[in-house]
Amino acid sequence: MTLEQGLAFFVFAVVAAGTPGPSNALLTATGANVGVLRGLPCLLGVTLGMGLMMAVVALGLGTLILDNPGVLTAVKWCGVVVLCWLAWKIATADRAGAAARDAAPVGFVGAAAFQWINPKSWLVSASAAATFLDARADGAVAQAAALGLVFVLASLPACLPWLAFGAVLQRFLRSPRARRTFNGAMGALLAASVILFVW
Repeated sequence: MTLEQGLAFFVFAVVAAGTPGPSNALLTATGANVGVLRGLPCLLGVTLGMGLMMAVVALGLGTLILDNPGVLTAVKWCGVVVLCWLAWKIATADRAGAAARDAAPVGFVGAAAFQWINPKSWLVSASAAATFLDARADGAVAQAAALGLVFVLASLPACLPWLAFGAVLQRFLRSPRARRTFNGAMGALLAASVILFVW
């Protein structure tokens, strides 16, 4: 990957990671419920999970899945179920009061695994592989590793504001009613992303 290609992909990755989507809704809800420090494992899970996915898709897994309708359908509906379950968990997070606030937030492993059923992650990874892989450049492994690493470096600062924004919202979410309303709205936004899978 040349310097120009690397810079172009870095800009692509910042925009892709920083725009609204299921992972950023998850980060905002995490920040609002547990703050920035306790939400850092979720942030690292999102960014490293997406970087790994970017590398694996660039190596060819994306082609395998996209070229097999049965596999694609299975991945799609597994994603729908998990997104709906996660949306429900977020929407009902404060129903139990203080016990829910003290519960462990979505951690590193959960956030990293979430990328594999996140429709935006698949779209970003597939389009990045199609756009930025170069047949004249280094081998597929080196290019895939470079795409994954650059994506992680770009997405950390692009996703952190979503976690921080959620943490800032904590001061407005002091009452149980305000917290329930916010969690319900974040759960609804995440559930709305299922439309990307179904359509």
